[in-house]
Amino acid sequence: MVPETNARLANKGAQASWDRARLSIVIPISVIVAVAIICVVVAVVSSARRADEVALEHEKRLLSRAIANHGEQFLRELDSVSASEEAVRRIRDQFDRDWVHNRIGLWLKHYFDHEFVFVADGNDTLVYALLGRNSVDPRWFNSILPELAPTIDYIRNRVGDDPKGAIRISEPRRANDTDKPMRVAVIQRFLGRPATVAATLIAPAQRIEGEVARETLPLVIAVKFVDEAMLAEIGGRLQVNGLRVTEKLLAPEGEYSHDLKDSQGHNILSLTWSPKRPGSEIVTSVIPFIAVAFAGFALLAALIHGYMRRTAATIAQGEQRLRYLALHDPLCGLPNRNYFGERLEAVTKDVRNGAPAAAVFYIDLDHFKDVNDTLGHPVGDELIRNVTARLSGLLRAEDLVSRLGGDEFAVITTDGADVTALQRTADRIIATICAPYSINGHNILIGASIGIAVIDRKSEDAAADVMRYADMALYRAKNEGRNRACIYDAAMDADLSERKQLENDLRAAIAADQLRIVYQPIVNGSGDTILAVEALCRWTHETRGDIEPSRFIPIAEHSGLIIELGEWVLRRACIEAKSWPGITVSVNVSPLQFRRLDFVDTVERILADTEFNAEFLELELTESTLLGNVESAEVAMHRLKALGCRLALDDFGTGYSSLAYLRRFPFDKLKIDKSFVRSLERSPDAAAIVHAIVGLGRGLGMRVTAEGVETAEQQLFLRAAGVHSMQGYRFGRPGSPSLISTRLAMPNGHRSIARDAAAALAG
Repeated sequence: MVPETNARLANKGAQASWDRARLSIVIPISVIVAVAIICVVVAVVSSARRADEVALEHEKRLLSRAIANHGEQFLRELDSVSASEEAVRRIRDQFDRDWVHNRIGLWLKHYFDHEFVFVADGNDTLVYALLGRNSVDPRWFNSILPELAPTIDYIRNRVGDDPKGAIRISEPRRANDTDKPMRVAVIQRFLGRPATVAATLIAPAQRIEGEVARETLPLVIAVKFVDEAMLAEIGGRLQVNGLRVTEKLLAPEGEYSHDLKDSQGHNILSLTWSPKRPGSEIVTSVIPFIAVAFAGFALLAALIHGYMRRTAATIAQGEQRLRYLALHDPLCGLPNRNYFGERLEAVTKDVRNGAPAAAVFYIDLDHFKDVNDTLGHPVGDELIRNVTARLSGLLRAEDLVSRLGGDEFAVITTDGADVTALQRTADRIIATICAPYSINGHNILIGASIGIAVIDRKSEDAAADVMRYADMALYRAKNEGRNRACIYDAAMDADLSERKQLENDLRAAIAADQLRIVYQPIVNGSGDTILAVEALCRWTHETRGDIEPSRFIPIAEHSGLIIELGEWVLRRACIEAKSWPGITVSVNVSPLQFRRLDFVDTVERILADTEFNAEFLELELTESTLLGNVESAEVAMHRLKALGCRLALDDFGTGYSSLAYLRRFPFDKLKIDKSFVRSLERSPDAAAIVHAIVGLGRGLGMRVTAEGVETAEQQLFLRAAGVHSMQGYRFGRPGSPSLISTRLAMPNGHRSIARDAAAALAG
């Protein structure tokens, strides 16, 4: 409901915005057209009653006044950015180029279309120049600085009341003016063209003390060419036809030329225009055209208005659609990560301002990747839609359910004050998600782990911190066995810091060669001959002591260190096993390590570096290594077999136990998981499973090894079942390379184990 409401509001806002934009164009056009028509009609009626000479003199006075007004307007535009205490500080006291560029240069260019803007210091040296919209090196204009001399000399009081080579179009300078800084606007030649030049001294509001002070003050100069656009604007306002600048001494027939000269009589600007002709000629010739023009403008305005309405409606619909796509997940229609982030920011702010406490549920679907890999992405997509429907039906309308991506969902609830209620809600979510799904004839079971972060008034954390807390709580839930929910507390930060420290220490230990390898014997069915050893990594921390593999191996996998760790173990095992001729060394391979494209190359390189015989290297893989990686895994395994390596499927029976994998992949050995061996004496099902695995392995031509053998009874059963080899504490705990060498030097060292087995059978 909330997403739909927001979408409707966004649609209304977009429509209103387009209505305002349309009106902002249509109304000014209509006003301009109306004003132009009224002015033309008035001019026609007036011209019909006046003589040509009166009209001409009138036009000349109008032009003179318009130019004077233009000068005053030009000065007011310049004063609007320079006549302030801020300008004094930024220009005179401490020159700030960025401020001058943004607040003077770009302002005058953007709002008033000034073509050049300069700032000169007290030495009349340019320190800033604006050309177009860019601040350029003022030294570029040193060659044309003398062209600005009339204006600069006049404002610095170096000349009389009238500047040389320029026409003053502003009011005369007042030396005793205490209300505003000295300023002037003139028309002069600049870059070979007539231009309006305005300059003002940058000084505080108080009186300028003495001419010396005026000479040292910086000044701002603005230039705007007297071009066709400017004259068209003046001519349009004054109804002077064809007003333009000409360089010819004589005006064309039917037109009039008016020269503007400086105090020395030098011509600065020549304006030419077509003067109005009074009488019926104007009335009979202009009025029909005005009528036609009015009709054309009206028709054009109607067409433009209709076109703009249709265009605005189309764009508004497109904007609405694009906004929806940008804020919603295309697969399930839920709000996406962007929408969720905006809502979380708003909720966090509302809670700090006194709203009730809220909470975030960070939901991760357990085993979703397995569904994708085994049943395909179409089934995975349909599963996401089913989860979406269940979550939407379970939670309240005011709660926001969002899909963050992949198998991650998030919920924002405004009922976060009661921790017990949050836990109950999380339990309902887990129970709902864990219920079986029937999709395309497949009965699917998945799980869910949830991390919860509470947002209360005491919290000063931003939305990103809230999500980080929920993520840490989710991580704790996964570590504690999945299918559960954990609420964030401060101790999780400490746990995360502890894991990060262990990660750094492990990285340093790998680099410094501070790890060690121990080897567990793998013996024949009688238990009296060592056939192979399994390499196991151990870490003795300099301050923490022995760290269990179950603790540092997950950290290595999570951080990516498992790649370096796996290569280190493989290299060390090959080096140490060279002293045991005829003994196979078995090395575990992480799924992350095996899926690397260069894994086979790495194995080949290590075998070459250590000169170890590949026939005595056995690599142990788990079924999870093969999921979703079937084609590339098959290629890699055949390459390893070509090198001479042996392959063992570890922990068989605890994963998917796919017969297709056993037939497709070139495994040499199956390893029965120790969980089945431990259950032999108390569970008939375990015994049946072991018999089935042994029969399957033998039927496929594979050798079978049982892990976790600890008692004589287990050994006798497995031997009778046809297991080829065994490993476990009954035959020896993992030991150092020297211990393995000692035991190999004593071939009868395990005969006592065989006698124990016989005694157990007799007992």
